[in-house]
Amino acid sequence: MKLYEELKARGLVAQVTNEEIIREMINEGKATFYIGYDCTADSLTAGHFMTLTLMKRLQQAGNKPIALIGGGTTMIGDPTDKTEMRKMLTREQIDYNAACFKKQMERFIEFGEGKARMVNNADWLMDLNYVELLREVGVHFSVNNMLRAECYKQRMEKGLTFLEFNYMIMQSYDFYHLFKTYGCNMQFGGDDQWSNMLGGTELIRRKLGQDAHCMTITLLTDSQGKKMGKTAGNAVWLDPNKTSPFEFYQYWRNVDDADVLKCIRLLTFLPLEQIDEMDKWEGEQLNRAKEILAWELTKDVHGAEEADKAQTAARALFSGGGSDENMPTTTLSEKDLTDGKIDVLSLLIACGMIASRSEGRRLIQGGGVMVNEEKVSDISVVYTAAQLKEGLKIRKGKKVYHKAVL
Repeated sequence: MKLYEELKARGLVAQVTNEEIIREMINEGKATFYIGYDCTADSLTAGHFMTLTLMKRLQQAGNKPIALIGGGTTMIGDPTDKTEMRKMLTREQIDYNAACFKKQMERFIEFGEGKARMVNNADWLMDLNYVELLREVGVHFSVNNMLRAECYKQRMEKGLTFLEFNYMIMQSYDFYHLFKTYGCNMQFGGDDQWSNMLGGTELIRRKLGQDAHCMTITLLTDSQGKKMGKTAGNAVWLDPNKTSPFEFYQYWRNVDDADVLKCIRLLTFLPLEQIDEMDKWEGEQLNRAKEILAWELTKDVHGAEEADKAQTAARALFSGGGSDENMPTTTLSEKDLTDGKIDVLSLLIACGMIASRSEGRRLIQGGGVMVNEEKVSDISVVYTAAQLKEGLKIRKGKKVYHKAVL
């Protein structure tokens, strides 16, 4: 099976501008493509996983990836799926975040001469002359069409700033610049980016009279895709200092039954024949599928040794007799305590196990919290400094473990 057909079989392809041309370019290794990353943090998250694996698949077939760091667009903020304007970062913060991104991307793609390249759109966007941009680029965009785009419609009732309204034009200009400068003939992105991506292809055709193409990758189901990269109100980072390999493994080990085979198909490099056989699995076999998913993705991000350690620790923990050596741990200080004590809701929040006290109340009322193997039935329960020095082993639901120490 050729690469484009494999991408479709894995459920990755959502929309394309010209399937026959895109199929030929990808299968023959003729695509120079870009994927954009707005660097709002100093680590990529699990939510970036699909694009990282996609770049790897395409590069292995001879195509050339461009990882576009949104140093310029990060200063504007994409309104897609946002309820309010994004916090603005300094150039120094953005540059630091970009350097962190590259280190993590190097586990998936190979940078160098004739291979993948990383570029920053601040290098061209920050020097644009505003009037010149309006005359050269803005004339090709219909405000009526822009307002019909989903990324803007979602924000119109709550308020959309003129700053954010320019995001589509900036992203379109990126593709135009990359096409002229690096011969970039294709762009990839999530299905929610389709309107922005079409803007870039149309700009190239209008300005240069040449063809460029775009292709969006499928997002996961609502239950998994919109939450991908987040759990208990916290991001699941690729940086091991932010999310330990054990926590990362556990995140994927705990995906819903309905999502596990889809995740394996979309995100792992296991042969499709093997995955097709797994499609028949049900009941207890799905737990084995979750272990395979968690191990494969932890291996891709943190290496096989860390994946083995995480799997061994998880199996021991859930068998009831395991050590808590590899359990994710939060270290509290005296300032986290009040009169030498901490209440259970504050403890859960400090450990990142809940996003709010109201969530914690519901969890405890439903019998979903255990501390040192004892069910917590009262939200007024407190723990002392002495207990924390010994270590508190917390369990949320059946699968999420955490340790708190002083």
